[in-house]
Amino acid sequence: MTLLNPLQLTDWRRTISKVYADIRATNQDPQKLQASWAMFRSVKDGLFWNHPMTPLMAEQQALTDSAPFYDYDPEFAVWGTFNTDVLQYTLETQLAADGIFSYTRVAEIDFELKGKAYHLNMFWIDGYGGALYLPFGDATNGKTTYGGGRYLYDAIKGADLGTHGDQILLDFNFAYNPSCAYNHLWSCPLPPAENKLELMIEAGEKAFPDT
Repeated sequence: MTLLNPLQLTDWRRTISKVYADIRATNQDPQKLQASWAMFRSVKDGLFWNHPMTPLMAEQQALTDSAPFYDYDPEFAVWGTFNTDVLQYTLETQLAADGIFSYTRVAEIDFELKGKAYHLNMFWIDGYGGALYLPFGDATNGKTTYGGGRYLYDAIKGADLGTHGDQILLDFNFAYNPSCAYNHLWSCPLPPAENKLELMIEAGEKAFPDT
């Protein structure tokens, strides 16, 4: 991606950061969390259809007036245990526009979903500042959701659902597509094999319609 207007990109990130701050303020209350999800969708649609930094092309915007999502399902909102007693390793991905994207495993998140135990690896984006990063894949990829997987945390861009002690919120209703899911002009890292869940996460953003 070519940076066309730094101020416009800054405005986009400010808006996203404000939304996630509001989510964190309500994440202890399931009913308020669902209301925050509705706000999240509304803001996302406003950015995608009205902001100059949208990843959508005009022909994509003409297909629909909102990003497709599963209905909110509270069963997919769980708290996981953030365990930092793990072997750290670093992964690298070559991005066409940005060069090498490097991220390091810093924790394992243990959680239960639909009565079964699972875990996902939490990564830290290397480089200046750094940030938590949680990409994941599941059995809906390539069917109802983007084939490359989705993101739940990318704190360098403001996407941070919040923590409480050693607990971290995994509300998959907020799962969203990387920008490359919409437009080939964008490049983005995809979830590594170790973060592919075998179950179907029928929550969060679906695949965008083909043009």
